[in-house]
Amino acid sequence: MATCSLSSADIGETNDPGAAPYGNFINYYTFNPPENRLSLIPATLLQDLGYGDGQETTLILDVGCNSGELSAAFYKHLMHESVDQEESDKWKVKLLGFDLDELLIQRAQQNNPRPRSISFIPLDITKDTDQLQDYLDHHGCSHFHLCLCLAVTMWVHLNHGDAGLLQVLSRLAAISQHLLLEAQPWKCYRSAARRLRKLGRSDFDHFKTLKIRGDVAEHARKHLERNCGMELIQSFGSTTWDRKLLLFKKR
Repeated sequence: MATCSLSSADIGETNDPGAAPYGNFINYYTFNPPENRLSLIPATLLQDLGYGDGQETTLILDVGCNSGELSAAFYKHLMHESVDQEESDKWKVKLLGFDLDELLIQRAQQNNPRPRSISFIPLDITKDTDQLQDYLDHHGCSHFHLCLCLAVTMWVHLNHGDAGLLQVLSRLAAISQHLLLEAQPWKCYRSAARRLRKLGRSDFDHFKTLKIRGDVAEHARKHLERNCGMELIQSFGSTTWDRKLLLFKKR
């Protein structure tokens, strides 16, 4: 996921988790492969939520999709291994992935295995959601049925502060029926700041002034439930990186 622009030199500088100031690692899925999340998520998730029956279009949004490997793997996981492009078209399930980093989006577009079902666009969620609304309007939907926000919140939080984090959560809740959230724990924040300093770079602008600390996932849950009209309906456990996968539903 990226929240500010980077040059290709910045992106390719290191694969060390937390060292890149905006999280847009060029080889992210080599050290955090899609299976780390997919092993916890049932392949029947869409059906369990009442979607994917082919009667109407089901829209999935992947926030901070990086180079798109997880987007494609997640789609394949939910559509089952044996479903080909023609069969998936009948299900009317569409996935839109976005990331601020245009180089990563170009990679995602070039390597897209299902261009009729999956699409990728460059977008900064902290600034603008007009493109997302245009996508919804194009498909005749008022909201995304399922939104994935996986390992994104820390980078928004570090670069845009407490207000920026809460604003992004509110924006996603406003356009989503279900939200699958993976928030990095506070130890990841400390590691990201430490690794950035080791690179000789300036510290994150907001790191020392953040008031939302500790159990960030719990802070996110409280905000979504108290201020965004959502409720936590399921936890899929924790990933190999000790991050909770929490599923919220709009009331």
